[in-house]
Amino acid sequence: MTVAAIFHRCVEAVRQGLLIERESSRDKEFHFQDWFKRRLVETGVNFDQGGRNSYPDFTMVQFTDGYEIKGLAYPGRDASFDSNSQVPTGMCNGRTIYYVFGRYPKKPDGNAYPVLDLVVCHGDFLNVAHEYEHENKSVKGFGSYGDILIRDRKMYVVPTPFRLVDGVAHHQTLILPMEIRPGEDFLSVGTLKRAEAPRMVVGYSFDLQTNLLAPRTVPNPGAGKEHVFRAWRLKGSDTALVTMRDIDSVRLGLNADGKRRNE
Repeated sequence: MTVAAIFHRCVEAVRQGLLIERESSRDKEFHFQDWFKRRLVETGVNFDQGGRNSYPDFTMVQFTDGYEIKGLAYPGRDASFDSNSQVPTGMCNGRTIYYVFGRYPKKPDGNAYPVLDLVVCHGDFLNVAHEYEHENKSVKGFGSYGDILIRDRKMYVVPTPFRLVDGVAHHQTLILPMEIRPGEDFLSVGTLKRAEAPRMVVGYSFDLQTNLLAPRTVPNPGAGKEHVFRAWRLKGSDTALVTMRDIDSVRLGLNADGKRRNE
């Protein structure tokens, strides 16, 4: 398990004031990822970095861990994120997946600025199902002449820990399954429970005449099952308690048609 050492180095970097550095104001995607990459280099772990659309962003060489990086401008959209290549999960292709969320100033006065807060969480905290395989499909025959292809390219809009829990803003927090203990340098600051939904979406249909998108659901065999996680901070950090928010799908920043609300 690499996550404890990597999180430790990230917290040290925040405390040392090591800034995110973007190449220019046009760099809207990779600046926080580059900051995290420098922390990986400093830990001395061997890793591979994927391409633009690969998942996860970083894979460890000697360990079966992977890291997906999500930089979030603040104030701004930090309650949810778009996932184009893979539905979030804690296990993919035999690797344990961790998500790294870092917030930074939305309108910095230059090309170097701080990490305001940091959450590293096990992917199971976002979605505990491991079986689903992401694929983009297409259908032919659309249009007046029947020669247009419609591509079904999925995008998953996922709540971030900044929406799911209270107590992580302006801190550095690690969220792991209950059975994983990161080490003696860490202090527990909260127990978090997520219960599986009564029903699960197994398909959907889209009517090209009415533009209506309709989900198809079935009873969830794991309905009500609780998955327990624990929030951790390095000793010497603020011990503010981390707790789950009592929210439902309507208040996750989404309308019924999947469009984001103003956040």
